[in-house]
Amino acid sequence: MSGHGTTVPMTARRGGALKGEAHVPGDKSISHRSLILGALSVGETRIEGLLEGEDVLDTGKAMQAFGAEVIQHGPGRWSVHGVGVGGFAEPAQVIDCGNSGTGVRLIMGAMATSPITATFTGDASLNGRPMGRVTDPLALFGTQAYGRKGGRLPMTIVGAADPVPVRYTVPVPSAQVKSAVLLAGLNAPGQTVVIEREATRDHSERMLAGFGAKVVVETLPEGRVITLDGQPELVPQDIVVPRDPSSAAFPVCAALLVEGSDVLVPNIGLNPTRAGLFTTLIEMGADLTYENLHEEGGEPVADLRAKFSPNLKGIEVPPERAASMIDEYPVLSVVAAFAEGETVMRGVKELRVKESDRIDAMAKGLRAAGVTVDEGEDWWIVTGRGHGDVPGGVTVESRLDHRIAMSFLVLGLATQKPVTVDDASPIATSFPIFESLMATLGAAITRSNG
Repeated sequence: MSGHGTTVPMTARRGGALKGEAHVPGDKSISHRSLILGALSVGETRIEGLLEGEDVLDTGKAMQAFGAEVIQHGPGRWSVHGVGVGGFAEPAQVIDCGNSGTGVRLIMGAMATSPITATFTGDASLNGRPMGRVTDPLALFGTQAYGRKGGRLPMTIVGAADPVPVRYTVPVPSAQVKSAVLLAGLNAPGQTVVIEREATRDHSERMLAGFGAKVVVETLPEGRVITLDGQPELVPQDIVVPRDPSSAAFPVCAALLVEGSDVLVPNIGLNPTRAGLFTTLIEMGADLTYENLHEEGGEPVADLRAKFSPNLKGIEVPPERAASMIDEYPVLSVVAAFAEGETVMRGVKELRVKESDRIDAMAKGLRAAGVTVDEGEDWWIVTGRGHGDVPGGVTVESRLDHRIAMSFLVLGLATQKPVTVDDASPIATSFPIFESLMATLGAAITRSNG
């Protein structure tokens, strides 16, 4: 499958129980940051378990364009010979970040305080997404940005020749914005301070500290305050990437919905800023258990077992949990369709500006499949029909969004009639082995005639 190429329709239908182990790819957030921080270090960073989806590979190509040496040694095994903080060279070509909002925003931050200029573009989905949420705080360092109307790609970033440190309060919870500001702060003198009113995924803080930056995190009345000392010499690392909880969400949720299923997902990252979905599913009555809890590279990991759960109940998801599961709301809404009662999701405005408007995309597809959905600007409510009672029998639009495509394929595994996704090719951006992995578990997902 290719997120940049031919349309790939897929159809999911009811079949037998899902059984076995689901070896999902490496964590996407950690994979992006491993490549970028490796490129900003002096020496060789070695990475095991790197996610080899298109989003991450595009970030690797970008690091090469900025002067780092990025080498693949085998499946998931990579090395990065970095150029050091402030060592980025000016790229000779436009940087194509494909479908990756995380990639482009983090890379913009990483180069924003070096005296170089770079132009960024992406696919149709990425080029429609607003970049002002990142370029506005980067401007405080002295960076300039020139893009299309509405702050959209293609966009040229002119790095600050004489950057100044900043103190910035993130207006809405966003790990991408926080991380971009912290990466920009690496090459600014003095201390850069980022304040979050609500905690978001903290991989950047953990990894910056692991690479030798001085990072202090405090919880104060104004929020979660992260202070970074600028202009460190980052030390290369050996990194083992945990498996991605956002990818694990799909086989896990499928197992909950398909009768007789029992699926084990080994070595899943359980960083508390990422594990909100699993907490929510357990509250809904899901049969989920953690086994073999341990740590890898400062990140908590465990094996996660998911079994068929026919008596799921709708709940109100605490709005403060949104940041820890923002990418998982689409597949949660699928689970909610098979629960009894209402599942209420609030404080999720961020979903409107992802690869697609994910609230609108899921609401339209679920309604077409026979599920009642109410929505507002930053909330939506799915009224579940209970186990086995969702009609299905529809073709839905993926809107160039990998998580929308996978969510509706999970839906089709448990609906009365099959569900077809018009284009599943974007799945390759984050979960290139989705199709083969689900097949090994016994899922009835097939390519359709376009």
